[in-house]
Amino acid sequence: MKATRIALTYGLLALLLAGNAWAEMVRDLHSATVSVANQGSKALTAAASQALTEVLVKVSGSRLLLANPVIVKALSDSRAHVQQYVYTRNELPEVGFSVRFEFDGEYVTDLVRQSGAPLWTASRPLVLAWVVVEDEQGRHFVDKDNWPDEAQVLIEAFSRRGVPVQLPVFDLEDMAALSPNDAWRLNAAAIQAASARYNAQDIVAGRLASVGEGKSAGDWSYFYQDGRVNRSVTVDNLASFMRDGVNIVASEMAARYAVAPTTGEDGDMHMSVIGVFTYAEYAAIASWLENLELVEEVIIKQIQGDRVRFRLRAQTDAEQLSSIIELNENLLLVPTTELDAVLSYRWQR
Repeated sequence: MKATRIALTYGLLALLLAGNAWAEMVRDLHSATVSVANQGSKALTAAASQALTEVLVKVSGSRLLLANPVIVKALSDSRAHVQQYVYTRNELPEVGFSVRFEFDGEYVTDLVRQSGAPLWTASRPLVLAWVVVEDEQGRHFVDKDNWPDEAQVLIEAFSRRGVPVQLPVFDLEDMAALSPNDAWRLNAAAIQAASARYNAQDIVAGRLASVGEGKSAGDWSYFYQDGRVNRSVTVDNLASFMRDGVNIVASEMAARYAVAPTTGEDGDMHMSVIGVFTYAEYAAIASWLENLELVEEVIIKQIQGDRVRFRLRAQTDAEQLSSIIELNENLLLVPTTELDAVLSYRWQR
């Protein structure tokens, strides 16, 4: 079990860092919703296995772990680790029901560790998605007002991979900043300039054109920090195009942030944060750190002036942990001035 200890009598405030537009904590990381034909026991068992499969892919960031013998065995006993499930009737009677499963988070995390697969923590960058489609009427953005079903497919596809997503509001400001024709060119400067108002660090842009015979050709560009990933796809429909784009983003993001847990007794490290002036601020930092899956224990060792010193027990090394902490825009990495502090940050509001 994780533990967070603070040397103050009134305990730790359950306060997460606010105003962070770079990353969000994914709240449904250990749950999944799948369709079932009926409410029978056999259908429920199969659905539980499918749901756990989705959860494991969300937590690791990759489908590769599904071939691991540890995972294969666990999937055959999925129902034993369901904390709760609930049925809902689908709008179309022929589709049957949907059932939402919630799994034991500690069990899922331990399972990924046992398989040796990387673990992707719940703190993940928010992605801003611009999608433009070309049809007989011209080029159009996929938005919630005019393309509600297609927009929902995109949002649900991101949710299934555990990646927070936001669609532009497509108001006058957006349309003046980026037209469908501008977006079609996948020009990095134009797309990033139009995205500036959302303070998004990760942006994905997609374009899809009909090419006949039931097939459509499309392209995706994923922008992050100083990087860009381009992929071309050929799909049967818009929903497949959406899912392909989401898989590209999730795979590339997991490659940057999913880390392989380490074992042994050498997981302790010290972290120093300056610019912290209130109890609420250092309690918020401790709470955020403790919510990272690879951090087992957070102990506040010293508060001196505007500096707070932590001791962390983590199942990864300082370099990999630093790559996760960088997602928090309120913690700015600075050169350390302490001999024993391998991680040093400035708190910025």
